[in-house]
Amino acid sequence: MFAEFAEISLTTWAILAGLVILGVVLYVMTRDRRRWSTRMIANAALCIALGFILSYIKLYEMPQGGSVTLASMLPVFMFAYAYGVGPGMAVGFAYGLLQFVQGGWFVHPMQFLLDYPLCFAMLGLAGIARKLPDSWGMIPGILLGTFFRFLCAFITGIFFWGDGAGDQNVLIYSAVYNGTYLIPEAIICIVFASVPQVRRLARQLALSK
Repeated sequence: MFAEFAEISLTTWAILAGLVILGVVLYVMTRDRRRWSTRMIANAALCIALGFILSYIKLYEMPQGGSVTLASMLPVFMFAYAYGVGPGMAVGFAYGLLQFVQGGWFVHPMQFLLDYPLCFAMLGLAGIARKLPDSWGMIPGILLGTFFRFLCAFITGIFFWGDGAGDQNVLIYSAVYNGTYLIPEAIICIVFASVPQVRRLARQLALSK
């Protein structure tokens, strides 16, 4: 029985992992039956547009995709913090599609899903922290959303971009490569989220729902 598992290709395992993540995303998004008001839709569009603009301000760009930007993930984090996980993941999903339009590429449909819509949908998990105190509550949400975005990128780094590892261990290669830009990106978002005016704006989004 175990020998049969060993014969399954890495690409197949990546597809299965992607399908599981997609299933979780769809479950969370459909489970939250919150009605989207006109104001909520407007706030979603504003956050997506702001994140899209900030993504063009790149402090550093990796050679095979990924970059450190001026807190381009923060608007999605703020929306998720204001409205919850389901709406936050929906906005992140849409934002991920825009990231692909901005200049992405793919070599496999599952790699596309993991690197773009699903990867950025994970940012919506920041909504889990919305019940925490405003003074520091956004920070755990940012860490959680960034970690799961990292997880998606880590999987594609192993199964679809592993050729770039050369003689290195592909697991270490993928972890280091994706951590190189996502860790600074998360730190920048945390720094901005620590500014009182930013926290006040997040609270205003929550009050406008």
